[in-house]
Parts: sequence; C-alpha cells; structure tokens
Amino acid sequence: MTASRRITPVILSGGIGARLWPASRKLQPKQLLPLVDDRTMLRATIDRVASLESVTPPIVVTSRLHADAIHHELTRAAEPDASLILEPMGRNTAPAVAVAAVESIAKGDDALLLILPSDHTIGDEEAFSKAIMHAADAAASGYLVTFGITPQAPETGYGYIKLGSEINDHIMRVEEFKEKPDIQTATAYVDSGNYLWNSGMFLLDASTYLDELTQHDPGMARLARLAWERAERRGSEILLDADTFAQIKGSSIDYTVMEHTAMAAVVPTDPGWNDVGSWASLWDIADHDAEGNVTSGDVLAVGVRDSYVRGGERLVAIVGVEDVIVVDTPDAVLVTTRDSAQNVKQVVDQLALENRQELETDGTVLTPWGGFRTVSTGPGFRAHHVWLDPGQETPIQIHEESSEHWQVLRGAARATVDGESTLVPERESVYIAPGMSHMLGNEGDEVLEVFELRVDVEMDKEAVTRFMQDHGITGSDR
Repeated sequence: MTASRRITPVILSGGIGARLWPASRKLQPKQLLPLVDDRTMLRATIDRVASLESVTPPIVVTSRLHADAIHHELTRAAEPDASLILEPMGRNTAPAVAVAAVESIAKGDDALLLILPSDHTIGDEEAFSKAIMHAADAAASGYLVTFGITPQAPETGYGYIKLGSEINDHIMRVEEFKEKPDIQTATAYVDSGNYLWNSGMFLLDASTYLDELTQHDPGMARLARLAWERAERRGSEILLDADTFAQIKGSSIDYTVMEHTAMAAVVPTDPGWNDVGSWASLWDIADHDAEGNVTSGDVLAVGVRDSYVRGGERLVAIVGVEDVIVVDTPDAVLVTTRDSAQNVKQVVDQLALENRQELETDGTVLTPWGGFRTVSTGPGFRAHHVWLDPGQETPIQIHEESSEHWQVLRGAARATVDGESTLVPERESVYIAPGMSHMLGNEGDEVLEVFELRVDVEMDKEAVTRFMQDHGITGSDR
C-alpha cells in the first residue's frame, strides 16, 4: 500500500432494501438490521474497515430519515469523528461520492476514498484487505479502481466487468461494463473466464474522481459541489441543500464515470462477497442444517427442506414444504419461494401504491440513545417497548396532555422526574404526571429495557387500570 496516502472509507447507506421486506422498511432499511450476525450490516461494514492500515474516520452518506439511527451505530462503533452527509433525497451513487470527495478535500486529508455500500457481506476480510492494498497504488497513480468478484456461477442479478489488458500483477484495465445479463449470456461470460461480477465497491483519488465527473457530467459535478457549499452544518452532520441537490439527475458511478473514463481499472478478488440483495441471498451465505434449512427465532419445522425461516416474537410452525422463505415481523408475514425472492419488490411497489404503513416501519424507531417500538395503541393510550444502550440517556421531555408509566423490564433505570433523580430497579415502576419534565438514563453495562404506557388525560382511570392489569404492570409507583 502507498504509505503516503491514507484511506477514507465512504460508506453509502441509502436505499430501503425492498427485496428484504418485511424486515427492511423505509425507516429501518436492511443496512440498519442484524441480518447476518448480531451486528447491523452498517456496523459490520464500519468494523471491517476500522483495522485497515492508515485509515481515517469514515464518511457516511445517508438519508436525513436515518440520521439518528446512523449516529446510534457510529456511537456503538466508537467512531465519534465520523462525518455524516445527509441527503434530502436519493440521487444514486455518483453524486453521493462527489459530495464525499468535496468533503474529503475540504478536510485536507489527501486520502484515497474507499467507496463501500453499507449492505454487503465479506466472508474473507483478509482477502479483501489484500485487494485494497493492491488497489491503493493504482488509485494513487490516477486510476479509478473497482473491485471485481470472481464469479462462482452464471448469476443474472449482477452486472459484469470485462477484463482488459494487464496493468500489473494484480490490476487489470476495464474493457467494458455489462448490464445484468440473461442466463445464456451470463453462462457465456463465466465460461470465458474473462468477466468478473461488478461489486459496486471502488478505491479512487477524490480529486481524480471530481475531474472525471466534471469531464463526463459537468452539471452533476457543479450541483454536487454547490449542494455541499450551501449545506447546513450541525456538529458532524452535513445537511445538503435540498433545492440544489434536487436538481441533480440521479445516476450511478458506473454509468456516469466508469463506463466513459480511460482510467477505469479493476482488482480481481474473491473475498466471499455477497450484496445480500434478497432473502435467497441470505439463505445462500448462511450455515444450513442437515435438511438444508436456515432458521432463526422461535421456529418449529417439520418435514421442511432447503428453506429460510425467520421467526419474530412468536412461534412460527412450518410443515411439509421445500424451497420456501417465511419471514415473520410484528405487523406482517412474508411467504414466498426461493426462486421468487427477487419478486418481493413487487409487494413493496403495491404497498406504495396503496400508501400502506407497512412500507414505512413496523413501529420501530432507532435513536442515538437506543430506540423504541410501538406495541399497542388504542383510544387515548400508546404503549412502547423502550431500550437504552449502556451510558445513554433520553432527551428531557414534557407532555402536558398525557401521563406516563414506566415499568423496568431489564436493568436499572435512572429516572429523573421534575429534576429529582431516582434509580428504579428491575420490575419496579415510576409514574410521571402530565406536565412533569422527565428523562431516562442507563448507567449499567447492559441494554436497559422499559415498558412505557402513555395515557391521554381524558382517558378514564378504569381503562388505565384494566390495561395495566392485562399487561402485568405493577402499581408500585414511585
């Protein structure tokens, strides 16, 4: 690796992961979900690059909708110096990288930009690190380097890269980018040995990228820079100017720059990469049981083979089927076949046409301090499952028109009500009358869980008592 050039990870965290509905929603997309292990996919991406040589704090480009959730992940990953570029609307990868390049140059890092989608998996991180090392010298010399994946099969869901002449032992020129092919074409590509899967990951010099973008799409380059110059800044957040950014016609790096530049290069690599584009992808990369099944959660499978079953908070029983996918969430259940997994996006499109709430969220809201999920609502009341990460606290709130009742489910809560602080142990509760200021804190080493019942002042006491009894809430108010 070129010792004089540092590397800045630019993590692209846009999109909603429509083919992974119902787990992935507009307000909690797949990159913010623990789909492969106990980390979110974004957190796994952050961890993957943290140990690279000469790496700077990352730049995360994401939607304004996800700012709190991204802050939450960066806090967990101990990345306080990361920059967060917030897009007012999605415009694909080319302008996102342009804004990140402008920000990197303004910070004076003189770094190479490692462009990574936040929702990919890498099975062999050592092989990936070696590929980055090989790419660094070429990128420092002015090449725009992409990472091409050695194909394992004739896959129709990926774009392809046709290899050109050799630059050195590890780098090849890109002769041509190919769109997603049909199965016959994909088979011919793989059989030829001259094509790689297009991973959508890049290593490039910021100034070189902006120069190439200016040459091939000067309007996009100008508007991206202007959106950054007019941005509102709040600490580590850069809120791009909405009116300016909206004028950009969205386009990918591949289509806008890489297909036209004379400096496109590729590192062939095989790091166990997967873009996790569908539930079938998750079945592909997971460990299978003796019947070929992948299950998580409370699942009872009888006579089931080669299937993916993701349980939620209740028992999922499945009997006598093969090659199916079942995903259970609090408000929706998906049932499909593995062969039809790519068509889940059609469900999402229909939900959008009908303006259904299930497109947006399952009731979960992620915050910098933890999060909450709505578990029940009714006339005059709302019930939430609230969790706080260790060392975190909620903002101070005052509700003039409602009372709150907090029941500690796990851990010990530091409850501050009207300025008076009390440690509330597990299974105990605290009452907050309308108009009282209140906040929760977690001084422990584990996640704090609290059941919160918020009741409008008009709701009658008998209904409150009945709800508390039905949900096992004690009356030991503090």
